[in-house]
Amino acid sequence: MLDPKKLLDDLLGSKVPGSQSTVGGGVGKVTQLAKDNPLAAGALAAVLLGTGTGRSIAGSAVKVGGLAAIAGLAYKAYQNYQAGKAPEQPTAREPELLPPPAGDTFNPATAPQGEENFAMVLVRAMIAAARADGHIDEAEKAKIAERMGQAGLSLEAQQFITRELAAPVDIDALINEAKTEAQKIELYTASRLTIDPETRAERGYLDLLAGRLKLPDALVDHIEATVSNAKV
Repeated sequence: MLDPKKLLDDLLGSKVPGSQSTVGGGVGKVTQLAKDNPLAAGALAAVLLGTGTGRSIAGSAVKVGGLAAIAGLAYKAYQNYQAGKAPEQPTAREPELLPPPAGDTFNPATAPQGEENFAMVLVRAMIAAARADGHIDEAEKAKIAERMGQAGLSLEAQQFITRELAAPVDIDALINEAKTEAQKIELYTASRLTIDPETRAERGYLDLLAGRLKLPDALVDHIEATVSNAKV
């Protein structure tokens, strides 16, 4: 049976094949492994979907879990926005990533649809964002299938990702799954974690998503800065 929370953990903090370290640690070892194994080059979302997802957040994501990591980043951005602070400036050190307080609407435990169901929404959001530039053609799908096997994903996880890649992106369905304001912010945060908007298509997708989620521009700026800072 597919475990969406585990899949989200895998996407944000996968193990490097041939070692016991995560992609966020052991830089020298990872660099060497990357020459021989594409899975060593970054977080699982990056190597599976060809995106520049958060390599630097992998260590924190592993500690608190992927779902809590996304919630923590979204919560931090929202708190800074509410306090009227300026967006975070880049820093050389990895910021401490903490889950939102118990009972807060950003805490995964408060999800109206349940933690696992919302984790699935975030996984779908990440896959949709990865497809924003339209680069996943049949040849790339074949590469992804090979990488999933190398990564040791469960058969259920592999089948799920394959189905998602084959289905049309339904942004309305994703947005409708965000039941609270906090979840809307988390959905955008997960999408932004998946891609660094280096193309017009990627930037356009994130702008469209933010608009459809009705997120204020200033809040989006805080999310962008918080995510970018976590990925330094």
